[in-house]
Amino acid sequence: MYPLIRPLLFSLDPETAHHLTLDALQNAHRFGLLPLFAKRPTDDPRTVMGLTFPNPVGLAAGLDKNGAYLDALAELGFGFIEVGTVTPRPQPGNPKPRLFRLAEAQAIINRMGFNNLGVDALVENVKRAHFRGILGINIGKNFDTPIERAADDYLIGLRKVYAHASYVAINISSPNTKNLRQLQGSDELDALLAQLKAEQEMLAEMHGKYVPLAVKIAPDLDNEQIRQIAKLLVHHRMDGVIATNTTLSREGVEYLPHGAESGGLSGAPLRDKSTAMIRRLAAELQSALPIIGVGGILSGEDAIEKIQAGAALVQLYSGLIYRGTDLVSECAKAIEDSQHGTLR
Repeated sequence: MYPLIRPLLFSLDPETAHHLTLDALQNAHRFGLLPLFAKRPTDDPRTVMGLTFPNPVGLAAGLDKNGAYLDALAELGFGFIEVGTVTPRPQPGNPKPRLFRLAEAQAIINRMGFNNLGVDALVENVKRAHFRGILGINIGKNFDTPIERAADDYLIGLRKVYAHASYVAINISSPNTKNLRQLQGSDELDALLAQLKAEQEMLAEMHGKYVPLAVKIAPDLDNEQIRQIAKLLVHHRMDGVIATNTTLSREGVEYLPHGAESGGLSGAPLRDKSTAMIRRLAAELQSALPIIGVGGILSGEDAIEKIQAGAALVQLYSGLIYRGTDLVSECAKAIEDSQHGTLR
């Protein structure tokens, strides 16, 4: 059905279409209609970060920034859902327009800037939801928090979401918050991860449960940066790494309409860059911690490629905009078939 609806959605401003789609999903959920349109993947459970995922295909952060649509999204067959990025205080994000389709390249450029209602609003939404599956909550810093005080924001976020998350994602790689990617530097990352790990240990004792931490990194890193990040992730006993966020590269889209817009590029042009990053990370980590692969997955074959490069799980976002929700079950089935030797 999505191929019939897509031209209408693509005739609208991308951000308007985004909100319209989420509201439509919410209404369809309320009236019990979603099972008519969403194919449920078969169970293909796997244990990653100490959590049992019903299938390896998740929703990436950014689609549901405030955790307001959890119950509707849960009906689409995802093995896990990641919400956010959320910041300690509400913020409007960057000025509009800030979201652009590059349909010819099956790509998106966004410079949203962590627009969200703040962590307290997200927590209330999560508490109201009936969803009891694997929930990742992605945390970041407010745009006006000095980069040298960034750890304060991450610690606030971690404390507030800890009791409500299956895992917490640490977003240090968005290109749309000034200087945020500096946190991927060796000294800055070393200090941040040390504080987060110490806080995680205290919270685990306080709440009587261990909530894994996964660090989300950029695709625009050289081999030495990857080596240093992998070493620090292992040293500080992080539980997972999400590879990757959007790219600043415009290779292959620079001459398309909107191709020169500032922000992070996602979708098909990110696929190979993200997969190469996963492969290099896997070589450095040597299975010390799992990789969640995200970036440019628009088919089951793309999902398999991420798994074969070294990812334990995958996440979708931009691919849903171009392919619709059938992509979830397609990717889950492709991964299951490939790992059971039945891929044709």
